[in-house]
Amino acid sequence: MCGIVGYVGNRQASSILLDGLRRLEYRGYDSAGMALNGGGESLRIVKRAGRIDNLRQAVAEVKPLGTMGISHTRWATHGPATDVNAHPHPDQSGKLVLVHNGVIENYQTLRDQLTAKGHTFQSQTDTEVLSHLVGTYFDESTEKDGTLRLVNAVKAALARVKGTYGIAVMHGDLPGVIVGARLGSPLIVGLGKQEHFLASDVSAVVNHTRDVVYLNDYDIVTITQDRYDVQSHQGEPAEVKVSRVEFSADDAEKGDFPHYMLKEIYEQPTSLRNAMRGRLSRDECTAIMGGLNMSPKELVQIDRIILAGCGTAYHAAMVGEYLIESLARVPTEVEIASEFRYRNVPANKNTLQFVMSQSGETIDTLAAMREGQRKGIRCLGIVNTVGSTIARESDGGVYIHAGPEIGVAATKTFTSQVTILTLLSLLLGRIHHLSSVDGLEMIDELEALPDKIVQILKQADKIKAIAEKHCNADGMLFMGRQMNYPVALEGALKMKEISYIYASGHPSAELKHGVIALVKPDMPSVFIAPDDAVFDKNVSNIEEVRARKGPVIAVTTEGRTELERITDDVIYVPDCPSYLTPILNVVPLQLLSYYTAVARGCDVDKPRNLAKSVTVE
Repeated sequence: MCGIVGYVGNRQASSILLDGLRRLEYRGYDSAGMALNGGGESLRIVKRAGRIDNLRQAVAEVKPLGTMGISHTRWATHGPATDVNAHPHPDQSGKLVLVHNGVIENYQTLRDQLTAKGHTFQSQTDTEVLSHLVGTYFDESTEKDGTLRLVNAVKAALARVKGTYGIAVMHGDLPGVIVGARLGSPLIVGLGKQEHFLASDVSAVVNHTRDVVYLNDYDIVTITQDRYDVQSHQGEPAEVKVSRVEFSADDAEKGDFPHYMLKEIYEQPTSLRNAMRGRLSRDECTAIMGGLNMSPKELVQIDRIILAGCGTAYHAAMVGEYLIESLARVPTEVEIASEFRYRNVPANKNTLQFVMSQSGETIDTLAAMREGQRKGIRCLGIVNTVGSTIARESDGGVYIHAGPEIGVAATKTFTSQVTILTLLSLLLGRIHHLSSVDGLEMIDELEALPDKIVQILKQADKIKAIAEKHCNADGMLFMGRQMNYPVALEGALKMKEISYIYASGHPSAELKHGVIALVKPDMPSVFIAPDDAVFDKNVSNIEEVRARKGPVIAVTTEGRTELERITDDVIYVPDCPSYLTPILNVVPLQLLSYYTAVARGCDVDKPRNLAKSVTVE
């Protein structure tokens, strides 16, 4: 959940590292730092607690020189956000420095062993222990080749480590050399002309190069100005594939929007079109998903589907359960990915598992996929990031093609994931029982979705006014039924993520089973109540809240004006089949949470205690 940027070349590194950290700040923003080597200076370390701007100011004052360096933006795990705990961390000699993403689980044992040998530690972090361990092996080595000496020291240290890591290491006596390694935490190599980059995410380097190599677990890479070498932990040459990044540097900028989150909400008409592009066949009245690597004969034999994800992806999976069971009639269950590998889930050769992750690096989801594969389940990925670990290790899958999502609160990836699950339901439904007429109707409705989202976005000012009216609420309740129950969960998640208002999502009918005890005049209830088979049931639940003087905000279908009589505010969405309502109904909730957070003065893109890519358990 932290960001790494490294550079070796012929340009001054500090500005390149700062720009890369700025692009990775969504991965962690408790503190930041950099270490430089070269340009006639000795090793220089600059680090500051707080946002990247604090580091930028410090660098401007110190003006460190160097054509190589490593840098880091932190999401604290061990020890609070302070200057001392910020990365990079030097070893005992002060000549070796290291930055690290992940968690060293046995750091205390290693720290005790090193302390017994006379080492002293300045920070509370597990990372400083790893830096000292690598430095010890480097200092004890008799290898004359300095680069090989550093690589071997990294190997030896990592052999003693229990946990996860993405690291970058450099030594003051080895100008022009950076060593990186990964296990469970992403790391990529950016390829330039007479310069190379190391980063935890491609967005850090896309301003300089779009040619990258995604490292695999247990890979160790050495980069210099004119070459890069990737080998396995055992020292054998690793399999390397150069990939082309799909998006440009401009795609990862805010443009004229005040926040990334708002930009990404407004990108949803485009992201949905991209999710569907080339995947709808009017000739065959079905969806085309070649990335599944499964024939219709294989798909028809599937008698059980498992969907696994965390956070927003879990909510999308919950919608997928309703979609697949109602449209394709294939038994489906949803698993919180972080729990999956600790359960003994029954499975057979006809079980199919999908794991869902925006980054494709979410450690819990990756673990769920690997556990499924250990059980002999065919595991497919639904991810956004091309070349990510899940994309590489899965047995197939689907890219959602949503483009970069920088805002910590997921928006467009939720609607794109649900769109992909709808396509999957269409594909499976046509294999099982849906007629060609049914298939064409679904295609028509799917292709109409982007323009309907545009209509919802035109109501932004109205939703902003509703948000400002309720922004000082003690809390909020979100209610929905059937496949809009997960939308209620997602709306509540967005509200508490970025506005810090406590919010909870519930099935509407559960109101009378305890939730109604929370209803009061300063506790608004948001009802997702489209014109569907349970509309009247939702109306009854709204009446129950109103009878107890609870404010009600309703999201409903255009034309259901009777809700204006029994609610405080109504947000209308265009009509669509019930199975597509989650995609439309979530958009007003995204805007509601966004404008509530803005009204409360919150940092929308960088909510406290959160980061975008969750790569620690």
